[in-house]
Amino acid sequence: MSVNLQTAPRTLPLRLKRLEFDSDPLDTDTLKCKRPRLSLPPSSPGLAPCLRPLTQSPSPGSAEEHCISRIGPYILLEAAEGTQTYRAVHSVTEVEFSCKVFSVKRYQELIAPYTRLPPHENISRISEVVTGEHNVYVFFERSHGDMHSYVRACKRLQEDEAARLFTQMAAAVAHCHEHGVVLRDLKLRKFVFADRQRTKLVLQNLEDSCLLKGEDDSLTDKHGCPAYVGPEILNSRHSYSGKAADVWSLGVVLYTMLVGRYPFQDVEPAALFSKIRRGVFTVPESLSPRAKCLVRCLLRKAPAERLEAGDILLHPWLTCAPTPSANNHLNPRSHPDQVVPDFENSEDSDHL
Repeated sequence: MSVNLQTAPRTLPLRLKRLEFDSDPLDTDTLKCKRPRLSLPPSSPGLAPCLRPLTQSPSPGSAEEHCISRIGPYILLEAAEGTQTYRAVHSVTEVEFSCKVFSVKRYQELIAPYTRLPPHENISRISEVVTGEHNVYVFFERSHGDMHSYVRACKRLQEDEAARLFTQMAAAVAHCHEHGVVLRDLKLRKFVFADRQRTKLVLQNLEDSCLLKGEDDSLTDKHGCPAYVGPEILNSRHSYSGKAADVWSLGVVLYTMLVGRYPFQDVEPAALFSKIRRGVFTVPESLSPRAKCLVRCLLRKAPAERLEAGDILLHPWLTCAPTPSANNHLNPRSHPDQVVPDFENSEDSDHL
């Protein structure tokens, strides 16, 4: 079995460390201190549980209650709101990492996608694993912001920059598909910058990926972010192609990068899903012909007609220099109900 590590050779097993605390004999593994809990998201009557806002806590001790803790050689600082990811600093090297906390019972299952994938420059790698009595702490290189926030700040990207970044996204997805990993919940926020210059992207958060047992990529569960979900997932009562669904999500990613708004969006889930089922969207004329061609090749309603992830990298828009366009004259606010939302965690407000 291959292990996707940051520094160790592919044939070496994951490096596990027992949990070491400086002094306190109490069970600090739960990472708790006295702070008021944040209120839970409101319920959504009439929606299936998978369509309601997420309420999971980031660890057995809530992220909102987290205080600075020492985990082996690492110091855990604040957690990202609503996530299982903490900012961490190595106490000796002072290098910053991100840390995910998993229960001992589930961590092998959750990191399975990382261990299956051979190393790839555009996929996040595990740096170290520290085991505690109740939790397992998995450390990754720190990131420098995610693509959703970047696109929101820029409103939209020029085609040359979008092509350079999207090539890295497609390469990461193609690598996953080649090795039997279907991402399911693919979206802009899952791609983060690995450098301060924001030139290199890595795909992170593979915990909810699906591992295929053979060539058949048929899935039956409906999992993903509503803005990125494919029409076949909404229409099918049986199975659908997981890889083709990932490609549709890549199409939504590319459209949003270039246009500054989602191709399908509505404040009401039922209306949003109706638009996605129809599969009708508009592509601004100001985009270059090659860019419009690739967007349409990814957002084809019929899954079998979409490009495969590996073929995306061969498209002329990515292999040739982008054609200059009137992209600068696009008004991202011309459709107020479809602008990439400004509030935090917008993509995660309603999960399928």
